[in-house]
Amino acid sequence: MYRRQALACAAVTAPVGCGIEPSDVIDAGAPASGVKAPGRPETGVQLFFYGPAGLRSATRPAKAPADPQFALDLLLDGPDHAERQRGLSSALPKLSGRLRARASDGRVDIGLPVPPRKLDTAALSQLVCTAANAEVPGGHPPGSVRVTLTGSGSRVGPMICGGDTAFPVVQPSAVPSSR
Repeated sequence: MYRRQALACAAVTAPVGCGIEPSDVIDAGAPASGVKAPGRPETGVQLFFYGPAGLRSATRPAKAPADPQFALDLLLDGPDHAERQRGLSSALPKLSGRLRARASDGRVDIGLPVPPRKLDTAALSQLVCTAANAEVPGGHPPGSVRVTLTGSGSRVGPMICGGDTAFPVVQPSAVPSSR
């Protein structure tokens, strides 16, 4: 009995459907933008500034991967308005001349207009981590890029970026055996 009633109900309501009328294509404007295309990495420049919890990265949009020189030039301009709103600031002093970065396979050499030994750990970390996270030849991960800073006859490095600070590269040395 119930089966006959269900079939009768379905026969009556089937032509009605769900009540949605067919329509033409509706023009809704331009396609979505600002969304990352699947399979394509986002392009941005990672800069390192200081915040309440220490060294923090800030990513700015870029049309192409940035080399260390471009990234460091942006870093020297300081945090933008949005980054300052997040509490980020720079530990770098105003430099009297231009900073020059030269990148090679897994290495970045930064020439400073001041002796790098005069910079504190915070300023060194900003420079090293920003340079290491830029587009460096050789495809090395940022944590293995060696950064050396020189200026006014002094040298610091090589150093690597360890996430929230820069560390000197420690070369293992032979330990004399005791007999």
